[in-house]
Amino acid sequence: MREPKSGRAGKVRVRQVKSAGGHRSDQKATIEALGIKRLHHTVEHDDTPQIRGMIFKVRHLVVTEDA
Repeated sequence: MREPKSGRAGKVRVRQVKSAGGHRSDQKATIEALGIKRLHHTVEHDDTPQIRGMIFKVRHLVVTEDA
């Protein structure tokens, strides 16, 4: 993982672009655990290995960008 320029923990924005319906229940639970409430909802999290792992699990349902 790269170091943030400002010395603070980096942030990552996560936006759901595809429905979790019809996918495995653990993927739907991961979307909920990320705090995403509905389609096209964007949330911001600290860029940690745990959050990156969650994003990786549902990478086909979300898009990410550095905040």
